[in-house]
Amino acid sequence: MRLFCVCSFHVHSVGTCDIPDLDVSMDMWSYFHTCLVSIWLHRFYIYSAVAFGISLWIVIQFTTTRDKRKGEQSQESPSSPEGTSDKLGNGCAPRQAQGIHVAGVKIFYGSQTGTAKTSSRNICVFLVATYTEGQPPESAVWFCRWLEEAANDFRVGKNFLQGLRYAVFGLGNSVYVDHYNTVGRRMDRWLWMLSASRIMARAEGDCNVAQSKHGSIEADFEAWKDKFLTRLQALRRGEKKPCRGKCKKGKCKSSGKQSKESSDREHGTSEQDNTEAEELFETSSEEEAGSPDSVIDVEDLGNIMGHMKKAKREQELQEGAAGAERREMITPALRKALTKQGYKLIGSHSGVKLCRWTKSMLRGRGGCYKHTFYGIESHRCMEATPSLACANKCVFCWRHHTNPVGTKWLWRMDQPEEILQEALEKHRNMIRQFKGVSGVKAARLEEALAVKHCALSLVGEPIMYPHINHLVRLLHQQGISTFLVTNAQFPEEIRRLEPVTQLYVSVDASTKESLRRIDRPLFKDFWQRFLESLKALAEKQQRTVYRLTLVKAWNVDELRAYADLISLGKPDFIEVKGVTYCGESSASNLTMANVPWHGEVLSFVQELARLLPDYGIACEHEHSNCLLLAHSKFQVDGEWRTWIDYSRFQELVRERERSGGSRTFTAAEYMARTPPWALFGAKERGFDPLDVRFQRKNKARDTSGS
Repeated sequence: MRLFCVCSFHVHSVGTCDIPDLDVSMDMWSYFHTCLVSIWLHRFYIYSAVAFGISLWIVIQFTTTRDKRKGEQSQESPSSPEGTSDKLGNGCAPRQAQGIHVAGVKIFYGSQTGTAKTSSRNICVFLVATYTEGQPPESAVWFCRWLEEAANDFRVGKNFLQGLRYAVFGLGNSVYVDHYNTVGRRMDRWLWMLSASRIMARAEGDCNVAQSKHGSIEADFEAWKDKFLTRLQALRRGEKKPCRGKCKKGKCKSSGKQSKESSDREHGTSEQDNTEAEELFETSSEEEAGSPDSVIDVEDLGNIMGHMKKAKREQELQEGAAGAERREMITPALRKALTKQGYKLIGSHSGVKLCRWTKSMLRGRGGCYKHTFYGIESHRCMEATPSLACANKCVFCWRHHTNPVGTKWLWRMDQPEEILQEALEKHRNMIRQFKGVSGVKAARLEEALAVKHCALSLVGEPIMYPHINHLVRLLHQQGISTFLVTNAQFPEEIRRLEPVTQLYVSVDASTKESLRRIDRPLFKDFWQRFLESLKALAEKQQRTVYRLTLVKAWNVDELRAYADLISLGKPDFIEVKGVTYCGESSASNLTMANVPWHGEVLSFVQELARLLPDYGIACEHEHSNCLLLAHSKFQVDGEWRTWIDYSRFQELVRERERSGGSRTFTAAEYMARTPPWALFGAKERGFDPLDVRFQRKNKARDTSGS
């Protein structure tokens, strides 16, 4: 009622003020109402018109797209001479022809670290890597087991996979001689045993750049991919000539008639295509018939022996060519990966990187455990390596296995003078970048430009570098102390090594099996090499160190075995450190649960010290989760002397040089008193009181490890 009164008052007011406006408003409303009613009554016709318009637009778009595709196909058609010449130059598909559309391709990959990962249907392509001990990666274990069982099960018909067309590309490292690309080879053989048909022979990519046919595993894959795309184009043109396992040197001897067009095309290819053809790296499955689990026809022995002799001659020729012009250790892909990680690469096989403890000490936030144990100045230490290659693939490698591996030097070699000069230059450039940074102490920044220590432990195996002695001499001539780390796989190189300030040997396990699991060495005789390296260490007169890295649930229960190894190498010091978790890696299954607490490391060291009457716990660096056991000869008058008199060491080195090597010296001649704050049991727990410990705010604490 109240609303009606208000409305009435409003109309009354308008009516008394302006009646013509009311008539206009009523006419507009009447017209608008009539239109709405008309649209509603004819809505069916409107819907039909809209639907017709959308359908017409779809038809136009479809027709335009189809005509465009037909135009592209006509340009790529073999009937077009220009299109054919563009695609098949030198028997390979050029880059612009790789965008072809071939239906019916399905790509399977088995990879541990993602190297073999690709994706894409009736032709099956298998990209599979070989993992530890010749086993397939985790993503391919089930499939390989199923395929092997099907191939060897008499209940499964031998024509089980008949009609399946496939190609295999294996990924491996030829340094692992016994297990090189075994997964790819086995998979190829099992598929062939089940009557699957190859469209091209198996190919193999090699991570070993010294032996890789095209210089790197990436280049091997690119070469195979070009051949594969060429083969797909041939299949698309209707050339149905699958490889049935009787390929030799790229000439398929499969039965069946070939069309005249196909025959003419083959005769028209270049000689290079005939020699390389489809077999890029390896032989077919039937050439593997000499394996112990297969039967060989006597008539085939001559062919097999001839092939083996020919392969041996080719390998000798390749080795001769490699000796004449060796490849660089750092491939473009490796250079990109290492540069992304912060490495400053030097030449073709060396590198330098700024340690986080160098940055920390520049800010007055404390030094590394070497500062606590041996008195180095962390802000004046350069971390470098003359060899990025290593002979192990340790599960706790904090480089995530981006560096190359090898058992001997097979690469182009840079001169030590060039390596040292560039290393110092790059290191100083990185130091200069801290000028003006908040918190950096000006005095320490100036000191840091004068390098005093060099840790030859950045990555890889420095002792592999053939000119390591010359490099060490150059460092000493510039007054730079040397801390060299080796993985105990090169005993003869250890014996030939000239005196360094301190020589480390990584003792990551105490038994053969645990060393195999943790270090994953390349050498077949790795355990004998390991023991011989420890014996060689015992012959050294300068300071020697065992470095023990504790990995929880892997090697923390082998105290007695560790004690036996210590008696073999007789090191001056034993560093015991908890493993550092470096993030998730597809190449390792370590987690924070494998990182021991500092209390657990301390308990291990105390138990170990009870088994070693000649050693005592000298120092502790809690922040690094590390403790130091020292031989009793470094405890003089009740005081530990684990620090180094670096000036005295340089004097002893110069005296030895002047004497032509006849003047020798021992570790006792350049030891120095350890300050109280660095000793085990001190309230500082190894942190230099001259610095201020930095605590990050709001840092979440992981309770699964230390």
